[in-house]
Amino acid sequence: MSDWPEGRSDRQGGGSRGGYGRGSASARPEGARVMPHVQRPVPQQQPGYDDHQAGYDPSYDSGYNTGQVYGQPARAGGDGGGYGPPGGRPARPAPNWRKRIKWTAVTVVTVVVVTSVCTYFWADSKLHRDVDLSKVIDRPEAGEGTNYLIVGTDSREGMSDAQKKELHTGSAKGKRTDTMMILHVGDNGDTLVSLPRDSNVTIPSFKGAESGKLYPGTGRQVKLNAAYAEDGPELLVRTVESNTGLHIDHYAEIGFGGFAGIVDAVGGVEMNLKEGFKDKWSGADFKAGKQTLNGQQALAFVRTRHAFRASDLERTKNQQAFLAALAHKVASPSTVLNPFKLYPTLGAGLDSLVVDKDMSLWNLASMFMAMKSVSGGDGKSMNMPINGSVGGNLLWDKTKVKQLVDQFNNDEKVTVTSG
Repeated sequence: MSDWPEGRSDRQGGGSRGGYGRGSASARPEGARVMPHVQRPVPQQQPGYDDHQAGYDPSYDSGYNTGQVYGQPARAGGDGGGYGPPGGRPARPAPNWRKRIKWTAVTVVTVVVVTSVCTYFWADSKLHRDVDLSKVIDRPEAGEGTNYLIVGTDSREGMSDAQKKELHTGSAKGKRTDTMMILHVGDNGDTLVSLPRDSNVTIPSFKGAESGKLYPGTGRQVKLNAAYAEDGPELLVRTVESNTGLHIDHYAEIGFGGFAGIVDAVGGVEMNLKEGFKDKWSGADFKAGKQTLNGQQALAFVRTRHAFRASDLERTKNQQAFLAALAHKVASPSTVLNPFKLYPTLGAGLDSLVVDKDMSLWNLASMFMAMKSVSGGDGKSMNMPINGSVGGNLLWDKTKVKQLVDQFNNDEKVTVTSG
């Protein structure tokens, strides 16, 4: 005699015939769920087997045949073979990585372009375009390439008494030229030529920058830096052009404070000094070997002249070496790609830089890149060729100067030497 409830198969374990669990009289349990990956075949009748006697109802669909298990309906229109989240909701589509990458790239490019444009107009607005080269008369014809006249002055404008003391600048009124260089930028290499401030030159006829009055030439001979002291940048350009025959395309000038500010903004400039030297006048006190110069030390380095026997010529060599190294540091990725260095550097330089009215930021960038190429060995640096002196003033070698100017005008490789 069997103790099993009616309708229960005599086979234990909940086989394919009969109930779904021990003690269950229900045809299907509650709380069923879809399990699309589970499919069972419909049981086949065995010969001689009586379905009704075993409690098997052929009209009953257990749900296994459609992937439906534990009471949840099969996916609409499907055969039960696909996967899906609970509740029969459609699966989330795979992310479109190509589209995401595209829009990320578009966003980055847009930010870079907008930042670059804003930076350009900000920097352009800070340039002091105070020098008007249209006031320079009787100018030589322009040649190939671009010629920059780069000037460093002893201007103390905007400096406090504490800064003047710290930088050993003194408190002299006005401003004079401590550094003068011609930078030629061309297709056959860039060349940086220092013009000693003690160079003997003839002051030509000129038009006063402020008065507009014409001053005829009298053959008066002076040191080159006297031209700037007499009537400013325009007369200096006129004097350089008249004594060399070279057309100056652009003018750039910076004072003591601005120079030191740029050096500090880039975090100092490394120099490798062959010999140490001291100069109480400039505040220089250097040992031989590699060292990083801050703004104060850099200014002392480029101003020192009393520590050298050939004072002015040796100073121009130091000025060339340092300015080239500074340009290299300013144009390096560590400065250009770092906004915490780039903007302070631009601010320090542009606030104190005086240029001609036609100087653009592109011209300025070209000038710095050319100085970087000179420091990297792709260009050439030299002093203006000298041939003796008169009354303490250095005489230029006229033959070599003419050859140098011809090579500049024709944008040829420079073969002239300083000696």
